[in-house]
Amino acid sequence: MNKNKETIKKLPLTSDIVFKRAFSREGSEDILKALLEAILDKPIQEVVVKNPELPRNLYDSKAGVLDVKVGIDKNIICDIEMQVQDLKNIDKRSTYYMATLETDEIKKGEDYREIKNVIVINLLNFEFYKRNSYHNIAHMKFEKTKENEYVDMGYTEEEEIATSDLEMHFIEIPKFEKKNPEAKTKLEQWLWLLAGREDKLEMAKKENKEIKKAMDIINEMSMDEKEWELYMSRHRAILDYNTGMRDAREEGIKEGIEEGAKIEKLEIAKNMLKEGVDKKIIERVTGLTKEEIEKLNINK
Repeated sequence: MNKNKETIKKLPLTSDIVFKRAFSREGSEDILKALLEAILDKPIQEVVVKNPELPRNLYDSKAGVLDVKVGIDKNIICDIEMQVQDLKNIDKRSTYYMATLETDEIKKGEDYREIKNVIVINLLNFEFYKRNSYHNIAHMKFEKTKENEYVDMGYTEEEEIATSDLEMHFIEIPKFEKKNPEAKTKLEQWLWLLAGREDKLEMAKKENKEIKKAMDIINEMSMDEKEWELYMSRHRAILDYNTGMRDAREEGIKEGIEEGAKIEKLEIAKNMLKEGVDKKIIERVTGLTKEEIEKLNINK
């Protein structure tokens, strides 16, 4: 493809496969580090991608899972994922990922004090939570002390966080776009890049070398036919999965209606038998076969 970088159609970073390919490739550690620093709002010394390869189930019936597992400064394990579609389960999925990461850490370490902190970051290309923020951070918190369980221990302020080892981030990109901020902060710059609004990043790409490098990587990927083939194959797999789920739901509804109607007919037939109605009349009224009526036990 000999296209000018300024005019080529760009691969969308809101695609999970494009996001993974851009941020988990060898040589992209600095842009991944910068993105994580912006999200977590703290300096990071080192990041190590634990799963740079694409999973084997990339195009299976569930359309695969494309996350990036990252070791941060030797004391944090982080899972970051671009969520393409709203399957109404991101809260449970995020909890599952966190529990899996924590379990893996427990298996590795004999001393619980050496277990790494776990952070799960969900970049959502949809709105999910009924909250007035595009970036929501969740911890395991204590509930408010109940009056009948209160003990005066002299604490003027009670601890709110049960453990600092677990942390979840939910960033809803459509809410960010609705707010429409300038690209002043590092997080705003990265989110505008993820949203595909390079026009918002004219100043940022001059002052932020990691943003400039990320934009160059996307431009490079967008000129690669193999990257487009991966993106389109992934896109088709997700569409096929959605279509299959929709057809399954519709078939399930149809079967449910038919099953419900059959049960209703059997109940009517059973009641008619109890009243001593002739079986031929019951056949005519309910549409049941003679054999189906014979199998009914009116003593039940």
